[in-house]
Amino acid sequence: MNPVIGLDVAKDESQVQAYLERKQPYKKSFKVSHTLEGLSNLLDFIKEVEVVSGKRPPLILESTGHYHTPIVQYFEDRGYLLIIVNPLISYRAKSSSLRKVKTDIIDAHHLCELFYKEDLEPYKQRGIQLLNVRNLTRQHENITGMFIQTKLQFHAVLDQVFPVYIGVFGDLYSDVSLLTLQTFPSSEDVLKAGQETITKKIKEFCKSRSLEWAEKKAGKLMAAAAQNPFQKAIFHSLSLSLDMYINMIKEYKKHLSKLENEIDALAESIEEYHIIQSIPGIGEKIGATIISEIGEIDRFNHPKKLVAFAGIDPSVFESGTFKGTLNRITKRGSSRLRHALFMAVRSAIRDCRKMKTTDEIIPRNKKLREFYDKKREEGKPFKVAVIACANKLLHWIYALLKNKSTFQDLA
Repeated sequence: MNPVIGLDVAKDESQVQAYLERKQPYKKSFKVSHTLEGLSNLLDFIKEVEVVSGKRPPLILESTGHYHTPIVQYFEDRGYLLIIVNPLISYRAKSSSLRKVKTDIIDAHHLCELFYKEDLEPYKQRGIQLLNVRNLTRQHENITGMFIQTKLQFHAVLDQVFPVYIGVFGDLYSDVSLLTLQTFPSSEDVLKAGQETITKKIKEFCKSRSLEWAEKKAGKLMAAAAQNPFQKAIFHSLSLSLDMYINMIKEYKKHLSKLENEIDALAESIEEYHIIQSIPGIGEKIGATIISEIGEIDRFNHPKKLVAFAGIDPSVFESGTFKGTLNRITKRGSSRLRHALFMAVRSAIRDCRKMKTTDEIIPRNKKLREFYDKKREEGKPFKVAVIACANKLLHWIYALLKNKSTFQDLA
């Protein structure tokens, strides 16, 4: 016999269906909750199937974000083989039927049938450190998105209260800038306090800078207040909003700084992180994101599988004598990995000098820049050339991680 257990995973429960052989279901489908008691009952059922079939059944389920993690962790600790299927594969299998029916019971049956039809690879656990880095980099990305939105909202309010303040400090969102604005949020507050008081406050907010620097910034703030079209804060609601957004920005900066420190500390202990950082153009943040999204390289036995995982492999469309020529990338893999690769390529092909003294192009990664220039000379558009470079970069990463060697930019 060739048994299998299909699990249609939802948020708090899963639909279970067992098969002893192809087209030979075992008992009726039932649901189990994702609690210790529910998973224990499922384990008893799996052992029953094992006794009846004489073989330990693998468990097949869809990748569902984080809903399937309790099942994976519980049964992986007990030595069961798990097959986690990409939802696109299972959806394609379900769509092959002429009848359009969608229930949890039918989905569990489809997963079992998929096991017998397809040559599926077993799930390979990623290292705990890599999972921790992945969780932290994803959290960093989410908070960065919220941080950007908050800064845009803050900027919109500032334009209605004190628009000329933007030029006072080099970095509007620096700690000293935000604290100064929070203390003196309007022209009226600035002019009332006077330059001497403002100088003391700025020096207090930024102890590392000189008193002369603080006096200069206070003078700029006084001049800006005199030129501000909104001399009085008429709308109290705007002042409240400005103070609220400043507090939010300061908190976001603290959270992001803490996450970055944690990511750096974890990544430093991972060998693969240092390997891919040897590639010119891949910095700390990008390197941590790439290695955490890829996971353990042993999960891939060919570089093309890694390229497909990133979703930068070209789609193919052929029918009869027709062959499609406008083939876009599939975008069916990790969007975070794609974005990190795109940023790495942009950084690698850029001139590495801050101040150019000659017309010579000195990119960070000579090999990748040569490949990019070659694609551009062939008439490829910018995005097509960048995607080709990302594909090339991913092949390099695969080779380096497999061989545990560092990159040598000999071009």
